[in-house]
Amino acid sequence: MDDDTTAYYRANAAAFFADTLGVDMAPLYARFLPLIPVGGQKILDAGCGSGRDTRAFLDRGYTVTAFDASAELAALAAAHVGQPVQVLRFQDLEWTQAFDGIWACASLLHVPATELPDVLSRLARALRPGGVLYASFKFGSGEREYHGRRFTDLDEAGLATLLSQVQGLTGLDTWTTGDRRPGRESERWFNALLTTTADAWSNI
Repeated sequence: MDDDTTAYYRANAAAFFADTLGVDMAPLYARFLPLIPVGGQKILDAGCGSGRDTRAFLDRGYTVTAFDASAELAALAAAHVGQPVQVLRFQDLEWTQAFDGIWACASLLHVPATELPDVLSRLARALRPGGVLYASFKFGSGEREYHGRRFTDLDEAGLATLLSQVQGLTGLDTWTTGDRRPGRESERWFNALLTTTADAWSNI
């Protein structure tokens, strides 16, 4: 996250935690979890925010590693899930073949567009062969600032362009949904499921 976005979450961590913790994401879990390779148990909650999804995956029997770039949110999430949450940026990921699934719900959207190819390559390397990545963005194109936060919006064409610059990932499915928070159903989200290709680890 850039300095302004980091400052936003520092100032609004408690409100963001309360606003997002109770949102029912089960329909999205139902599309992501069945694609985790058979026997796979390790999920990375990448940009975990409140820890809502980490808690849901733990309750379903998965082993979950969680991180967030906001130290304030990471502390709240750790208290909620009952395990440590790392303070980490996407740009600093160094895992190699460590996870069967990566969940990046409403988190990659804060990465500047020019840095997304490298970040997605890092996520690809963090997956095991056949692993699956879920990511969601505000539906649209281009970069913008809104109420003190930086956003990179994405649609089908934008994802295709992005994946052409990324080694090790290919698309499985995309779809749009409304926001699941009460009163914000008209806001559109772009959802993507990606999986690894054989060249994900060729530069290791």
